[in-house]
This record gives sequence, structure tokens and C-alpha cells, in this order.
Amino acid sequence: MGAVPGGSVLSAPGVGGDAGAFDVEPLRTAGRRVVLRDVERSTVVLGSTQAGTVVDAERAGRSGVAVVRRRSGGGAVLLRPRAQVWADLWVPRGDPLWSAEPRASAIVVGEWWARALGSGHLSVHRGSSVPAPGSDVICFAGVGPGEVTWRGRKVVGLAQWRSREGVLVHGCAYRRWDAGAIADLLSRPLATRRALAAAIEDAAAGFDELVSASWSEDALLAALPDPESWEVLRG
Repeated sequence: MGAVPGGSVLSAPGVGGDAGAFDVEPLRTAGRRVVLRDVERSTVVLGSTQAGTVVDAERAGRSGVAVVRRRSGGGAVLLRPRAQVWADLWVPRGDPLWSAEPRASAIVVGEWWARALGSGHLSVHRGSSVPAPGSDVICFAGVGPGEVTWRGRKVVGLAQWRSREGVLVHGCAYRRWDAGAIADLLSRPLATRRALAAAIEDAAAGFDELVSASWSEDALLAALPDPESWEVLRG
């Protein structure tokens, strides 16, 4: 799959994307839809308001890492082939699951992820965003509404795009959390990158720590409310 989850091709210096980058516009006329995605190459997905200069383009290029921007807000996420589960959940306006309140939409999705992971000590964050060192740049450094934590460490990151027609919530859970991998791609001096990686090492956890080796994306589909009512796509 050449597409990047929720990505868009950008003209900003240092930020690009491939021609197959996922386009959110078709969702405007869709019913309930869940899309499970992966990437063919390592890719940093920036939030909608982040500057392209957040990532060192030269260092990323040498490492073979693409840089794209998603339509939703929040911090940067590093995706690698088969290293995480990424699910897009689209709910059209007027659907019983749709809410005009962004926090409520995020909580619905967080509860879905928590049911699917099914492990003890999981919590869905229902409050406002909690800033932390590096959370202005890296998604998994802090915790926002609807995001799922395990023993205080973030397991599922969420980001939202809303339109007149409905709401799209991106969800990402790493199999193993690697703070250094994303910190090393930032446009910061080496010492600063190392300090940031150390600061956020315990901010998140990979779900391999809390589910059995047989866990798969099918658990997400089974945990959907009224599973038969969803169109399911795999990217």
C-alpha cells in the first residue's frame, strides 16, 4: 500500500507525500466506515498545524523516511511497516454515534479501542489535554481526550478532523514504543533530541506489553458498536 493514513500531498518546503496519500474528501458522502491502514515505508505524519521544519528533512531523507501531513491536528507520529495499528473511524452527521462535541467523539473511539485491547489497567482519558515535555511536537508525549492509557502510559493516540458531513477520528497504537526513533528525526541538536527521547520514554507503551501474541486488527472490528453496520476497508 502506497497510501499514508490521513495524509495529504503538501507543497510546503521539506514536506511531501506520495500520489496515493489518503484523501479525506470522499468521506463526506460515506456512511459509517472504518479503515485499517499500514505503510510501505517509514513515514512521519505531521499534525495539520505543525510546520514542515519540525522534522529534519535531510536526516529523514538519509533514513528513507517520508514526511506527510494529515488533515487532523496534534503532534507528529512515526509510522513504520507493520509496527503499529492505525485505524480511521468515520461517523456521518446524524448518526447516533455522531456528536457535535469533539471530546465526546474522541471518547467513543477511545472506548472502542479499550474494548478491543481488552486488557486490565486500561483507562480512557475523559478530561482536557494534558501537556507534557515534547507534547507540542510528538503526539505520544502527552495525553488528550479519548486517548487510552495503560498504567499511566499512553497506548492509543487519537486525532480528529471534523466537517459539516461528519467526523473522522484517526487512532494509532504502537506494537512497541520507541521514543528515540521519532525524537531523532526532529530538527533539534543531538543533545536535545537525546534528552527529549529520555523524557518521553515512559510516556507511552506498545500494546505488545498488554495483549496476547495472537491479538489482531480483527479484535477492533469485533468491538465496533453494531459491527455489521460498518463499511470496512483495509489499506
